[in-house]
Amino acid sequence: MPMNAADIEKMIKAAIPDAMVKITDLAGDGDHYAAEVVSESFRGLTRVKQHQMVYEALQGNMGGVLHALALQTSAPE
Repeated sequence: MPMNAADIEKMIKAAIPDAMVKITDLAGDGDHYAAEVVSESFRGLTRVKQHQMVYEALQGNMGGVLHALALQTSAPE
């Protein structure tokens, strides 16, 4: 069963409470999403570490229930 955008957003915000999250369904199939995540907690971290934080928030769903996630992360400007 595919994940919906609201569930992805909820999981990210639960792990990164100050995050501003925008989820876009790229294919309309519930398997391919783009996520833009902006959080002060990313400040000073490498892009790899930022992405790791988001993947950890998804609690192992990446590559399974959630097939693809184009991820863009940053700290607020």
